[in-house]
Amino acid sequence: MMKFLFALIMLIPISLLNQFWLIQWFMFLLSFLFLFNYSSFFFNFQLSYFLGMDMLSYSLILLSFWICSLMILASSKLLKIKNYSFLFLMVLIFLMLSLYMTFSSMNLFVFYLFFEISLIPTLLLIIGWGYQPERLDAGIYLLFYTLFMSLPMMIMIFYLSEKFNLVVFINLDQNLNSIYMYMCTNLVFFVKIPMFFLHLWLPKAHVEAPISGSMILAGIMLKLGGYGLLRFMILYKNFILNSNLFFLSISLLGGFLVSLVCIRQSDMKSLIAYSSVSHMGLVLGGIMTLNYWGFFGSLVMMLAHGLCSSGLFCLANILYERIHSRSLYLNKGLLNIIPSLSLWWFLLVSSNMAAPPSLNLVGEIMLINSMVSFSWLSMIFLSLMSFFSAVYSLFLYSYSQHGNYYLGIYSFFNIQMREYLLLFLHWFPLNIMFLKMEFIIQWI
Repeated sequence: MMKFLFALIMLIPISLLNQFWLIQWFMFLLSFLFLFNYSSFFFNFQLSYFLGMDMLSYSLILLSFWICSLMILASSKLLKIKNYSFLFLMVLIFLMLSLYMTFSSMNLFVFYLFFEISLIPTLLLIIGWGYQPERLDAGIYLLFYTLFMSLPMMIMIFYLSEKFNLVVFINLDQNLNSIYMYMCTNLVFFVKIPMFFLHLWLPKAHVEAPISGSMILAGIMLKLGGYGLLRFMILYKNFILNSNLFFLSISLLGGFLVSLVCIRQSDMKSLIAYSSVSHMGLVLGGIMTLNYWGFFGSLVMMLAHGLCSSGLFCLANILYERIHSRSLYLNKGLLNIIPSLSLWWFLLVSSNMAAPPSLNLVGEIMLINSMVSFSWLSMIFLSLMSFFSAVYSLFLYSYSQHGNYYLGIYSFFNIQMREYLLLFLHWFPLNIMFLKMEFIIQWI
């Protein structure tokens, strides 16, 4: 565990030399080295000082390495305009460091500390490299939503440490039955995942963020909420009937309403951001059932969503760099102009609506199983969410690819090999990983 931590720290001086592609090569190298670091032991198979890993941590750290590598690949525009690319690399490495520490820490307070620290590089990405002046508002939304809700969690960690002498995740085995404790612990995760009613910061942050900011927000930041809930739910295992049904209902109803909101969007990034809220509503519902299918289904869905949503943001950005607009009214008829990109739109949009063989389908099947076994009434909203996710995905595809193209496109240039590689590296793991589902299903 410590070897990867030191490897990331040693990348900081190289970033000062502004070696953009060298850093990217090192990040991919670390991704592959980490990939081979998997061991067959399930619980804490990599213990090192105060860091440890199980299947949950391992898969999310691997996703973090992969998305951070692809963020550099997607941001080569920074090199052309000399836009402080060395500072961008440093912010990205600090972000990766904080995510690595958050997912691998076994100490509650260290987890909380790095959970909050990961906000700062994300905020710097949005404010430093965003597109419009409104990015300041978006950054403040993101900061205050999370900070305001995270203070009760800090008090809860102090309480657990003082009352039960609990400072390590492995020892979390108490039965807490207080609604106040439940809310104190989980509110920050509800904001981060984000739960319906607490989701307003997400579309705002996505729309104003640069491509790298959108990728890290969709790919990793939303997963911090799911990771925290999966870790802390064991404290409330006897508390299920009192409040979890309430949150399950909100997540399903919210997922359905957000799907309807998606159909009315004219901004591509906004549509993809709202679809993230809908998908993470499913994940939250799966966690709230407190059963094996729900927990592992949530993990699979988080991995699938991280790759799929990040890939869709890359596609939206490729069009934005050429047409200088994210509006669906201007991005029309692209099948006539760039037919090769239409294939990638189709592949990623079909994954987004959970078509086989994508990992999204595996995750949705597991989550639907868990929620229907918890309450058969959930079938109503689950069927509506599945249907409308197909509706807004097809709306995005057909509206952007068909119709008469906008005649004002004069600054058009060809798709580069780098962009095809970027899209392939999102889509390929997303549609191949279902072959290795025995890693997860063997524990159910």
